Amino acid sequence: MKSIHVRIRKIGNSQGVMIPKRVLTQLGLNGGEGAEMSVKGGALVLRWPSRQVRKGWAAASRKIADAGDDALVMGEFSNSADEEVLW
Repeated sequence: MKSIHVRIRKIGNSQGVMIPKRVLTQLGLNGGEGAEMSVKGGALVLRWPSRQVRKGWAAASRKIADAGDDALVMGEFSNSADEEVLW
């Protein structure tokens, strides 16, 4: 896609740029997921949002516990110096 000129507009106390739909479509972005924005080498970079680490793990853990399927698989175990450690 060739460069296009966009205006910087006043939006409340800030300023913003309207991103044309065809640009968002080309990037595969939409309003629901948002995007990550950064400045690199004097350029504004807009990219897919990074995946949240451990997203959904808490809910999945609760579901497993509620089903009673959270028993230890390996059983109890200890290290040789455990008696010396104060908890």
